Amino acid sequence: MRNARQHQLSGRVEEHGAADQIGRFADMAIACASLAVTSPLMLIVALAIKLEGVGPVLDRQSCIGCSGRRFQMLKFRTAMHDPKHATAPWARQTTQIGPFLRYTRIEALPQLINVLRGEMSMVGPDGHSPAFLD
Repeated sequence: MRNARQHQLSGRVEEHGAADQIGRFADMAIACASLAVTSPLMLIVALAIKLEGVGPVLDRQSCIGCSGRRFQMLKFRTAMHDPKHATAPWARQTTQIGPFLRYTRIEALPQLINVLRGEMSMVGPDGHSPAFLD
């Protein structure tokens, strides 16, 4: 019998039962409703990030999700853009709005898009970084 690590990284897609389908439907319904409610706030945050400096509004973090599939987890950018990747992500200087976005967890609102894509779930852990699983 294979251990959980091998099973997770094997990339096999398991057949989904009724409980999984109900959970997926609930995830989609909650994500759609949440996006409808928070979209004005997300627009304001995106404009504030764009006005603050150059660089993308969203950060993408490579993660491994269910069945070992890789995906790009979306978050609002809370640190200064470093196109040369000269500094580690944790060592970069934060933007002026960054600490507020992190404290209020608004930075994670774009993950609702990941939920709609089926890469994440509303309940459960976030995707794991490939570096932590190696």
